[in-house]
Amino acid sequence: MTESAVREFKMPDVGEGLTEAEILKWYVQPGDTVTDGQIVCEVETAKAAVELPIPYDGVVRELHFPEGTTVDVGTSIIAVAVGGGAADAPAREAAPEPAQAPAPAATAPAQEKKPEGRQPVLVGYGVATSSTRRRPRKAQDAPADPARQAAAAVQAEMNGHGPVTRERPLAKPPVRKLAKDLGVDLTTVVPSGPDGVITREDVHAAVAPEAAPAAEAPTPAPAAPAAPVSYDTARETRVPVKGVRKATAAAMVGSAFTAPHVTEFVTVDVTRTMKLVEELKQDKEFAGLRVNPLLLIAKALLVAIKRNPDVNASWDEAAQEIVVKHYVNLGIAAATPRGLIVPNIKDAHAKTLPQLAESLGELVSTAREGKTSPAAMQGGTVTITNVGVFGVDTGTPILNPGESAILAVGAIKAQPWVHKGKVKPRQVTTLALSFDHRLVDGELGSKVLADVAAILEQPKRLLTWA
Repeated sequence: MTESAVREFKMPDVGEGLTEAEILKWYVQPGDTVTDGQIVCEVETAKAAVELPIPYDGVVRELHFPEGTTVDVGTSIIAVAVGGGAADAPAREAAPEPAQAPAPAATAPAQEKKPEGRQPVLVGYGVATSSTRRRPRKAQDAPADPARQAAAAVQAEMNGHGPVTRERPLAKPPVRKLAKDLGVDLTTVVPSGPDGVITREDVHAAVAPEAAPAAEAPTPAPAAPAAPVSYDTARETRVPVKGVRKATAAAMVGSAFTAPHVTEFVTVDVTRTMKLVEELKQDKEFAGLRVNPLLLIAKALLVAIKRNPDVNASWDEAAQEIVVKHYVNLGIAAATPRGLIVPNIKDAHAKTLPQLAESLGELVSTAREGKTSPAAMQGGTVTITNVGVFGVDTGTPILNPGESAILAVGAIKAQPWVHKGKVKPRQVTTLALSFDHRLVDGELGSKVLADVAAILEQPKRLLTWA
């Protein structure tokens, strides 16, 4: 094969200046045929997890890095034979016997059916389905102890999973680290997680079988199930800080020690707002849309910003200027399995209430699926964090870097409240507004928080103030 027939696909900058990304999963293996636009791997940056499409046709020649590796942007991650050279690319073969030389071998046939339905999240390469075959095991990966293999097979059959396969087990990096610390061979662990993923509990459950001397008998007999293992066997677990969590930690430290934070609180009767939420759910204009208190809280904040526009600003340290924004990109803090992210609704100030409801629904659904794009988390101006969903009364939130204010919304609960001169049970919540005191003084911050509270107490102000 000539060098010109091999194309090297480099790790792209998928997040506006990010310098590295972790390879979460390969969807192709050496010998697979790929087409322009096909997803070849999923990577996680400091912003989000994204899928990478290959920009040309060919045959995969080599994967340069295994799953779990963090790779610098611009580094080649996969080699693809294109054009006439594709015929020289390595083809899939059956796995050799353990006694043979430890040459790379595949475990899946070349014509394995590819799944359908995967959609790329990056723009520019089109849409195509992808292969989901895992990396082939190497001969040297198999354990040298036949007794251990037999014991693992018996364990698997006892649990109704059949013989243990020798494919590369699926497990997250922290779980792999735990298995390494406990001396557990992941290839002998029976997975219980979704799609065959090995969990921490699976590793702990495998500690007792792994610890038993495998050489005591040439043919181990089935034994009674092992008793549950105490978590004291692993008193500590070290989790690498990377990806979204690493970026969030750095951003929060930078924000906390750069912007002088001030937080103010107000407790407000939101009974009328809760009634309005129920009425809007029955309105045909909101059919199919998600209507909840957060929708009206977001609208109340947008109206308060319109009445106090100087709060919507940023601090330019280099120019020593305050930059007042004439648009609102409303951030919504979201807790995801990958960590805290803050996607934002672009130009939220210009949206009608149904349009805002639609945008909020899409934002939440995308975040839960782990498909939030880096662009969706850029350019926010103010943020809402709803700590009330966790049953928390309120908090002192830290500003999202580059933003001027963040509103924390506490749990909405029935509480005794003086209403029209009498103590009655009312729906009450506590709001907390943190703001950058370089940009927002106490008077301005107080006006914004008071306006939000006033609207939630009397939601008809959405009409009179908007």
